[in-house]
Amino acid sequence: MWLIRGQGVKSGSDVAISARDGGPSSAIRDASSPARSGADSEAVRDLKARDNTTNWLHLLQIYAVIAITIALAIEANEWIDEMGYGWGWIVAVNTMAALVLGAAQHQFGGAIHEGTHFLLFKNRKLNEVASDWLAAFPIYTSTYQFRLHHLAHHQFVNDPERDPDIAQLKESGHWLDFPVPSIELLWGFLKRLSPVKLFLFTVFRAKYSAVGFDEHAYIDPAAQGSKWPLRVGILYAVAAPIATVELIRFVDARLGCAVLIASTIVAIAYLLLAPESAFTQTRLAPVISHRATMLSRVVYFAILYGTLTYLTVSGIAPAWKYFNLYWVIPLFTSFPLFMMLRQWVQHGNADRGRYTNTRVFLTGPLVRYAVFPWGMDYHLPHHLMASVPHYNLKRLHELLLADPTYREKGVVLHGFFASSEGPSALEALGPAHAPASRERAYVDNAALEYAELRDANGIAREAARSEQAS
Repeated sequence: MWLIRGQGVKSGSDVAISARDGGPSSAIRDASSPARSGADSEAVRDLKARDNTTNWLHLLQIYAVIAITIALAIEANEWIDEMGYGWGWIVAVNTMAALVLGAAQHQFGGAIHEGTHFLLFKNRKLNEVASDWLAAFPIYTSTYQFRLHHLAHHQFVNDPERDPDIAQLKESGHWLDFPVPSIELLWGFLKRLSPVKLFLFTVFRAKYSAVGFDEHAYIDPAAQGSKWPLRVGILYAVAAPIATVELIRFVDARLGCAVLIASTIVAIAYLLLAPESAFTQTRLAPVISHRATMLSRVVYFAILYGTLTYLTVSGIAPAWKYFNLYWVIPLFTSFPLFMMLRQWVQHGNADRGRYTNTRVFLTGPLVRYAVFPWGMDYHLPHHLMASVPHYNLKRLHELLLADPTYREKGVVLHGFFASSEGPSALEALGPAHAPASRERAYVDNAALEYAELRDANGIAREAARSEQAS
């Protein structure tokens, strides 16, 4: 069922959109119906069931890994220093910590991904708030902004003009001209390991999650709003802590604290007083207003930055140093590394076909944790039915194997680097595994199943253009 507030609700495979959208009557077809997928309808309904409890444990595990890793790294660094073993050991410890923490940040990305599809929790507001406060805000994004980016990726998967993932990777210089032979793939990977390249990956990912790109299918041309709410949020999140830390280090701790307090007050006052028209609207309605989400993010960072400043100034711990070392550095190094690897193997060297736009990856637990968090190893079932929670995707894959078309066209890869059981994830990016024939482009309108649309007709028009352009 599609949920379209203010326009009525209709179940079934087609949902008519009235002319109140500002455009002619049109329809967005539900392509996830069990009849079309080959899966039994009752079994699919069971797999799509969400609840408000299961994912608390998954979130708790991420925080446990983060806390334990940082605590062990700090203890190890102090012990190495006391024993006089030298800086080489410290670099090794912190490099390992950065890899583990970058994987944990990628796990946060997995949690946001579930929140984006309204699967983290069944209750919509709990889903949004928990996804924001416990996963999105810590890695400097919001669930709504990522939803805007990610649902377009689902609906227009591998469309070179409308898929934001491809646009972002191309602009940051991280997309390859697939298929890529093994030697070229290795060289391309090594070139993108430089700190500058990894930094740019995170910067452009943040840009696309925040403002999208000019051709974004969900942008509402009639409600562009102002850039200032976004600018104020970015200035507070990035500039305020830099100014605070530098003033504490080189000028006066009290002045640093005063700047943090003043910038918090200014940011909150602006977001409270800005007119509603200043907040950019899109064709996807937010669960929580843009104003409330931006205010929440400022409050989150105010609590975080205030705590780090208090611990540093009071002499309890060099908290800002630890934050930069164990959170900011992984955010610009190992986190984008894992994301880049995942995006390459999930959609590189694939076409736009319903069963051929991505794959299934059978890998070991470490690769699954770092590269394919929250069920992203079963990416083909996810792209076929995006409303199935991550913990049911393996069962969905097994159910879909009863569909002859799924068995014939779906690609299952074994291992990440190499495997004796068939092509690995990286090997699938080579010429030998390029699509044999060009499949008819699949536009996944069903990915919007739980979304509330402000301009469904506008989205339907983009879907039609995407199909025609294939």
